[in-house]
Amino acid sequence: MSQRTTRQIRDQIKLLQEAPQLPYCDLLDADLVQDVLRSEKVTFRDRIYTPIVTLWVFLSQVLSTDHSCRLAVTRLVAHRTASGQDPCSPETGSYCKARQRLPIGVFTRLVRTIAAGLQRRAPREWLWKGREVVLVDGSTVSMPDSQANQHVFPQAKTQAPGVGFPIARIVAVISLATGAVRDLAIGPYRGKQTGENSLFRTVWDGLRAGEILLGDRHFGTYFGIAPLVERGVDGLFRMHQCRKYDFRRGTRLGIEDHVVWWTKPQRPGWMAQDVYDRLPERLRVRELRVRVTEPGYRVDELVLVTTLLDPLEYTKEDLAMFYFERWNIELDLRSIKSVMQMDVLRCETPEMVEKEIWMHLLAYNLIRSLMGAAAEASGKLPRQISFKGTLQALTAFQDPLKRASPGDRRALVEVMLKTIAYHEVGDRPGRVEPRAIKRRPKPHDLLMEPRKQARKRLLSRA
Repeated sequence: MSQRTTRQIRDQIKLLQEAPQLPYCDLLDADLVQDVLRSEKVTFRDRIYTPIVTLWVFLSQVLSTDHSCRLAVTRLVAHRTASGQDPCSPETGSYCKARQRLPIGVFTRLVRTIAAGLQRRAPREWLWKGREVVLVDGSTVSMPDSQANQHVFPQAKTQAPGVGFPIARIVAVISLATGAVRDLAIGPYRGKQTGENSLFRTVWDGLRAGEILLGDRHFGTYFGIAPLVERGVDGLFRMHQCRKYDFRRGTRLGIEDHVVWWTKPQRPGWMAQDVYDRLPERLRVRELRVRVTEPGYRVDELVLVTTLLDPLEYTKEDLAMFYFERWNIELDLRSIKSVMQMDVLRCETPEMVEKEIWMHLLAYNLIRSLMGAAAEASGKLPRQISFKGTLQALTAFQDPLKRASPGDRRALVEVMLKTIAYHEVGDRPGRVEPRAIKRRPKPHDLLMEPRKQARKRLLSRA
């Protein structure tokens, strides 16, 4: 970028950060945005929807309870008017085109960079036995029933054509210490090589030697563990349902706790021959069974498999309690999908669907950064702080922070961080809730045919 362009970017960032009409604009670091735009070789032209403006309007859109483009553009109209500029058109087409012009790399790089920075600043007390722990799990999101979306993200086979909605499968890699999303894989819900393991293989190169991966039974297989060992990554998983175990074999470490050798299975069709040849013929793992005696759980026992073989450093009791930390990723995905309303997306094309997902993750990581700052200032762990409470506090303090003088702003930030730290996640050991809802749905008939056909049938009755 030229020196003139760099100056323009800084001027726009400063103007946006001081605008109360565009909430949350001050969450993103100006230097980080500038570096990412430079790395992605984003050109800068003198227009209303520059990359900077588009990025911040998009951010305020996904953090709003109303995700409509119309409200997002209306905020920009208010901002330009209040700052002495000519108001832009309230028409949304230019904004939508500007979002399409932004490369997907801008979003992915920002998400990963913020997560990495938060992890570097994490105190040692946030780690498990001094080691970084990574969580992995999958979920699905729905989107508008456009032809383009159906082509890339087909609906479930159980739904009739024209009745269902396209579904995308996502697999997230999340830090246990900070709660930030480190990486994400997106793929179709159905079809060959679209399962959680297949998607995870596209992002597992981001794992670093010395880390520990926590996952459910989808990942507790030979071909799920051996590549991690090759990378120097340890793992703890629930045993895959197809894997047989016998605690009478192997090297006994304790009651229902032993070390065994797994033999390499035949090469699956999806694995390249050179990758298969590189994996060891045998894999040394530890198997243990944990009895669940507390009432209310869906299972009576858990059979776990891990590469943490030292029974003194990692006792059976340690591993049993440690595995329950895996549930945190379920809560994180709930925060992203329910609290931030990402369960039903709004974009009509696959390219914009991916950008919408990554923008939600960017907003989520920025909120996690605030939670990290509040936790560090209060001597707590980020996992003790409520995500929704943080979002509510941020929303409440946004306008006062933007209107405050530089001297008062610091005091307001300190109060905001104390307020965020105050809203802790409830510590309710042994909590049991039925997997059912009390409120009944509205008594509407289900649409069992394409809407166009249903409308035609109704008109034919006239």
